[in-house]
Amino acid sequence: MRGTIPLVLSRAASVLPLLPLELVSRRLLANAMAARPSFAARLGEHAGRTFAIDPLDCPFAFLITPGGDGVHVRVVRDLSEAAYDARIAAPLIVLCGMIDGTYDGDALFFSRDLRIEGDTGAVLALRNAIENAELDPSSVLGLPKPVHRPFNRATEFLFGQLRRALHAPEPSGGKAYLP
Repeated sequence: MRGTIPLVLSRAASVLPLLPLELVSRRLLANAMAARPSFAARLGEHAGRTFAIDPLDCPFAFLITPGGDGVHVRVVRDLSEAAYDARIAAPLIVLCGMIDGTYDGDALFFSRDLRIEGDTGAVLALRNAIENAELDPSSVLGLPKPVHRPFNRATEFLFGQLRRALHAPEPSGGKAYLP
């Protein structure tokens, strides 16, 4: 599959503990929700559903439940015993690109770079909420406003280099946070 991290990195990550990743993920999602408070409301009836975000090239998956009271996150080694309403699976760089607007989920789905199963209505609501939120790296990290522009430019450059190195799909979306 296009855009996967090297197997040696994936295997090395499989011995790392999950708790630090879960704590960082919680903080990043809390920052994103704080930056875009209407996010959960945009999910409508699908708020409170659990989404399995499955980076296919990583030895872990995320169980994310966004709701009006914040977002709940669990990181698991695999999804075989997990309960979720919908699963979204792709290489990690592709999943990140969907969040920041680099990739269009429809195009990825039809090119088979993205897999979706379960409650497709919930997945569409999540996609629409993410697109409407226009998230950028600096606000997800909770950085102060004066550094947003240079940080976002640097991040776009670095992720572009990483996408090329991993032979990821070509970007299809626009960057809302860049002029």
